[in-house]
Amino acid sequence: MSDKYIKADGFNSAIVGVDTDACRVVYSKQKMIECLVLDEGWSLEDAIEYLQYNVWGAYINEYTPLYLEDYDVMFES
Repeated sequence: MSDKYIKADGFNSAIVGVDTDACRVVYSKQKMIECLVLDEGWSLEDAIEYLQYNVWGAYINEYTPLYLEDYDVMFES
């Protein structure tokens, strides 16, 4: 992987791909939440609040990772 790629520390298992044209790592928001709740023992509310404020909303530069909503989570009935 190019040295331009920026990764979110501690969330390697939430990587679902890369945008090779823009040198951006792509993360599943749902998997990131699961990392904090299941692996670290956080409450669901604390995990979401932390990620929204400190990770998903952060802009570093043009190589800032992409965070996507999982299709199956959005359309569950």
